[in-house]
Amino acid sequence: MDSHKTVVVIGGGITGLTAAYYLQRAIDEQELPIDIKLVEASHKLGGKIQTVHKDGFIIERGPDSFLERKKSAAELAKDVGLEEELVNNTVGKSFVLVNDKLHSMPKGAVMGIPTQITPFITTNLFSVQGKMRAAADFIIPRSKVSGDQSLGRFFRRRLGDEVVENLIEPLLSGIYAGDIDQLSLQSTFPQFYEVEKKYRSLILGMKNTTPSAPKKTLNPKTQGIFQTLKGGLQSIVCAIEEKLPASSILKGTRVMKVLRKVDEEGYTVYLNNGKNIEADSVVCTVPHMLLADLFPQYDFFGSFKHVPSTSVATVAMAFDANDVADHMDGTGFVVSRNSDYTITACTWTHKKWPHTTPAGKVLLRSYVGRAGEETVVDLPDEEIEQIVLDDLKRIMDLQAKPEFTIVTRWKQAMPQYTIGHKERVGKMNKIVSEDLPGVYIAGSSFEGLGIPDCIDQGKAVVNKVLTYINS
Repeated sequence: MDSHKTVVVIGGGITGLTAAYYLQRAIDEQELPIDIKLVEASHKLGGKIQTVHKDGFIIERGPDSFLERKKSAAELAKDVGLEEELVNNTVGKSFVLVNDKLHSMPKGAVMGIPTQITPFITTNLFSVQGKMRAAADFIIPRSKVSGDQSLGRFFRRRLGDEVVENLIEPLLSGIYAGDIDQLSLQSTFPQFYEVEKKYRSLILGMKNTTPSAPKKTLNPKTQGIFQTLKGGLQSIVCAIEEKLPASSILKGTRVMKVLRKVDEEGYTVYLNNGKNIEADSVVCTVPHMLLADLFPQYDFFGSFKHVPSTSVATVAMAFDANDVADHMDGTGFVVSRNSDYTITACTWTHKKWPHTTPAGKVLLRSYVGRAGEETVVDLPDEEIEQIVLDDLKRIMDLQAKPEFTIVTRWKQAMPQYTIGHKERVGKMNKIVSEDLPGVYIAGSSFEGLGIPDCIDQGKAVVNKVLTYINS
């Protein structure tokens, strides 16, 4: 590099933070003449990762964990010095609420797809007719659809409506808060398409590709497949912020637009405080609906302005243990869409994450809002609390109101990977690489919305930025 370079990272969620952290680490280790500017519109970093500490409780407003098998999240925690803070969830039963009754999740079900026949046959989740329809998967031929299709179409064809609506849909809605009849198979669970393609039967394919559970020993593993941090997920946000130069972070500052320079390389980043930043490379990690406004000269971002995003809310309720009958042999439940409930799921957080709850207390974390059912998110806190409490009282034995409730709204926070999403993202990336060299788009709106997926995108962007600047 002949001179000093500047990289602007727009958005201080986990994707932007990851990009800034690993880019700064490369700068320090290789003594690169590069400055970073991380610009965040709100007054705090972390995006949807927010943790509340109240009366001894540790309460997540947004995501509460990440899959351990997706290595990048734990690696980031270790890289910022939080390895000793990693903790796995406690293993316990999970349930599906159907027809006012909690049914145990059938053993061996992978995202609702059975890999063991006996638990599926004996469960009361489905009628005899529903089970017989699902068994048709053994003889139904492979799909002839060559392009993308909806999750709902794919699973209904193989397993029937009842299995989809009572098991698969509640589980997938818990991840995407979406309509499975609109969500893209190729952008969410392409592995199921590949399993059908190879084995024809989805049930047999999942049985052959799912690792067998380890045999029980004298000290059986009691740790689950999810991880979090003892002090809450926000601790990883704080740790990253501490490792970045204070001068590189601009909070409470919004990027208004990014314009490519006419007669020279680089970009001018216009801020809402009237100042500009001259950038050699720009990493954009904002939600998809904001892209068109950030890059007003390029109409190809307009197609993302109309891609839907769902609004949801989390409702955390703290109780004295004496006010909740302790018959909850598990860690939580999801709710069938056919059931007459507003909540979509509930985590018995004190069971799943015992470290989050003081002794003698109970912490219930419920979820409301999903595609087509978002109006509840706009209600006042008191009304949301009462709706959730009424639902929980129909399911559990609650004797009193909660000691406190924390309602957190996430407006248009869950991007919907609708049919054709992968092609839209691919087309966008191709045009950006041609027309906006040095600009990189990443984040939950594009190639995975889980914490590890966002971290992976942030790390991938760092390599692209360094390659571009050094070219």
